[in-house]
Amino acid sequence: QVQLVESGGGLVQAGGSLRLSCAASGRTYTATSAASMAWVPQAPRKERDIVAATSWRAGTPPYADSVKGRFTISRDGAKKTVYLQMNSLITDETAVYYCTADILNHVNIDSMGRPRNYEYWGQGTQVTVSS
Repeated sequence: QVQLVESGGGLVQAGGSLRLSCAASGRTYTATSAASMAWVPQAPRKERDIVAATSWRAGTPPYADSVKGRFTISRDGAKKTVYLQMNSLITDETAVYYCTADILNHVNIDSMGRPRNYEYWGQGTQVTVSS
């Protein structure tokens, strides 16, 4: 079993920045227990789409086109934590941001996988971008 706990959300003005964190844990969880981890915003009446993902294998993380150049995903294996640095935020990015883990499948530059393939989810952290 894997537990994911997000933090770092809050209220920010458009153009501002936030850094989200996702701490993973479990009785036998290690830095390589999850092949991939991702961030998924969920806004009311909108589909949830992965905006950034990372694998513990070396390689360039994939990003959704809408966030390329503004968001950066990173992971600290020793801390079992994944981060999402979000810059130049826009109001449409107001959402609950979920951290999720896929145990088996590694993402790569061409594929972030689909939310339905990710087995574990955190409780989410609210990000509100005001105009």
